[in-house]
Order: sequence, then C-alpha cells, then structure tokens
Amino acid sequence: MADPARAARLADRIKVIVAQALERRVKDPRLGFITVTDARVTNDLQHATVYYTVYGTAEEQTSTKAALESAKGILRSEVGKNITTRLTPTLTFVPDEVPVNAAHIEDLLRKTKARDEELAEASAGATYAGEADPYKKPSEDEADEA
Repeated sequence: MADPARAARLADRIKVIVAQALERRVKDPRLGFITVTDARVTNDLQHATVYYTVYGTAEEQTSTKAALESAKGILRSEVGKNITTRLTPTLTFVPDEVPVNAAHIEDLLRKTKARDEELAEASAGATYAGEADPYKKPSEDEADEA
C-alpha cells in the first residue's frame, strides 16, 4: 500500500495529464466544453477516478461522456507515459456534481432570504401581547403599592 500523500500527488498529476491530453490529443467531435475538476487515486495506486464537468445541455453532457469512454485507452496511455509508477492506473470518469449541488444551495439560500424579508415586514409593526418582559420581577416600590 502506498503512502496517502503519494497517492494525492499522483492524483494531481493525473488530473493535469488528462486535461492536457483532452486538449491536445483527443479530437472527438462529441467532446464538449469539458473541465477536469478533480482526480482521486486509491492508496494502492491501481485505480484513478477523474471528475469532470461539461458546460452545455444534457445532450452535450451525454455525448461527452461517450467520447470520454471511447478515449479512455488513449488517455490511459498518456498517463502511463507521464507518471513514474510500475503500473498505470485504470481510469474511471465521473461527472462532478458540485456545480449542481452549489446551484441547489444557492437556490435554497435565495428562498430563505426572501422568507426572512417577509417575516421582517410582517413583524415591523408588531407589538407584544403583554408586557415586553413577562418575567420581569416587580421592584420593591411596585410591590409596596400593590
């Protein structure tokens, strides 16, 4: 089993190699506007997972996925030429869900802010049903008067 730090360095190197190979070597017309966002390598350095995002429609994303699967051999050979490990790791391409999740969180925050503004408007002219502090203890002067 390799050192986790070595696996992390190798993952960073694989990310760069795959991105450069996609730009220079792969000439598939199905390949859309792709960005390699991350790569992770198992601690035994046998398998690498490459995360990517595609800017475009769902059809462009599926065609890019198919193009990556067909170019997997070329990309793996490029990785093998440019790293110094005994075995070249297998490559698995996974669409990155971070942009989708970030958009969902932004939407939730926008809705929450709108609800907070509505609540602030509703409570602007509100008054207390009783006293402002119902747990206030009477002072000695008020106790003598009662």
